[in-house]
Amino acid sequence: MKKLIVFTGILLSFSQVFAGGLLTNGNQSAQYIRMLSRNASTNVDAVYFNPAGLMKMDNGFYFAVQSQSLFQTKTIESKFPLLNNSKYEGTLAAPVFPTAFAIYKKDKFAFSLGLGPNSGGGSITFDKGLPSFEKSISKLVPGLADLSKLGKTVSGYGVDIYFKGESVYWGIQGGVSYKVNNIFSVYGGARYLPATNTYNGYIKNISVKVNSTLTNAKTFLQNDVAPLLTASANSATGAATMVQPLISGGAGSLTLAQAPLSAAQRTQLEQGLLGLGLPQSQISAMNITQVQAAFNAGAVTLNGKAATMIATGNAVQDKEVDVEQTGSGITPIIGFNISPNEKLNIGIKYEFKTKLTLTNKTVVDGTGMFPDKKESASDIPSILSIGADYKISKALKLSVSYNGYRDKAVDWGTNVYGEPRVIGYNTWEVALGAQYQLTEKFALSMGYLHTEMYMLEQFQSDFSYYSPANTFGGGFEWKASSKFTVDAGALITKYDDSTKQFTEMPPVGSYSETYKKSNIGFALGLAYRFGGM
Repeated sequence: MKKLIVFTGILLSFSQVFAGGLLTNGNQSAQYIRMLSRNASTNVDAVYFNPAGLMKMDNGFYFAVQSQSLFQTKTIESKFPLLNNSKYEGTLAAPVFPTAFAIYKKDKFAFSLGLGPNSGGGSITFDKGLPSFEKSISKLVPGLADLSKLGKTVSGYGVDIYFKGESVYWGIQGGVSYKVNNIFSVYGGARYLPATNTYNGYIKNISVKVNSTLTNAKTFLQNDVAPLLTASANSATGAATMVQPLISGGAGSLTLAQAPLSAAQRTQLEQGLLGLGLPQSQISAMNITQVQAAFNAGAVTLNGKAATMIATGNAVQDKEVDVEQTGSGITPIIGFNISPNEKLNIGIKYEFKTKLTLTNKTVVDGTGMFPDKKESASDIPSILSIGADYKISKALKLSVSYNGYRDKAVDWGTNVYGEPRVIGYNTWEVALGAQYQLTEKFALSMGYLHTEMYMLEQFQSDFSYYSPANTFGGGFEWKASSKFTVDAGALITKYDDSTKQFTEMPPVGSYSETYKKSNIGFALGLAYRFGGM
């Protein structure tokens, strides 16, 4: 029997809860939440989105702290015919998603620091597990159908499954911006990524419904079924031994009706053959030699089934996982800012591919999937970001942003079904934003973001799945004073449903699973400038 529970690739379950690519959180500021297009920013969040644009800020020291609350619901609807449940829901929460920026700007130079969850940053809980956890268990029922011959009718199963995963890749970024002239400025820096994933879960109390009563599966298989099968095998061996004198005496070619047997002996042999699954018509036509061969073959089969029941019983015992994965990587970053005139500002940033290796620290692993100290690659794709802000008037500013993720340059491994995760084309997203200055101190903003990705069907699984999404955001900026600014916003994201088709051997056949998700987020940011006017 296959392993009943598989934990792999959980990191992917945390991405796309937030805006960004498969492994990158793009939502790094409250300004982003309220506007969604920040790639040409010249505000404090330019530390992340457009670091070369920091040269457009006034001289001084800036410090900003921000936090977001983000929540997602993941729903899997499975038509696998043997499951007790058809719908599984997971809740992913990041009630505190903090970011911070610090900038020192002086004439032609700016030094900046940024901190925030570059990937992950939340936890996901499946109180009922996932279809992929439960399918192997549900297959116990048809696999035990022939036990009805032993007076055991198996008609269902029960199981307790729980899984919780947490993931955060902190991004600690530092760099220097330089003003070449009034039009052009550049940036060079890097981001250090310490990463931690934790997995905790169990699958326990696996039971089968025998003659309408739930009983522990391991106990039933090993202490009830296996001994019955062994006893039947011994009876078959005894029957084969019983007819040996007839064969030795030359009666091997006779049928049971022709052989010198008592009525009771003949009935006993026929009942034994019927118990092995032979039809009466075949039994009537068999000679004694064939009868002995059938009993010997039946004994081998029954002993094999008894051994299978013992092995299956071991496979359905309680399993637990308690694993932490840690690692770190460095992302080199370069940026450019172009300001052809007072109305237009263009930002360009390129983040290089991040080489990242995670190492297991295993406390408990009942699945065999997380050997202690095993290493696994978790590289983060390179990203090209381009944005432009344009001032339509003194009050109205429009913004457009583009992000391209080189997902195809990264090996995504396999999903929980052992299928290679294949990507059709690289993920990209485009955002439009607008900000309107109602008063000198108060501005409203709104934005729209479309994320386009194409994972081939074999990439998807109930454990991690991705689909195109549309995000809408809005909020406000309040300049409480010349030095203190408050930003607040909210967003909502709707993801396209994704469907995966499966084909298995009978009694399962063809079926499908549909993957759904949606999320909401809220943000508050505080920024203060020391020095300057």
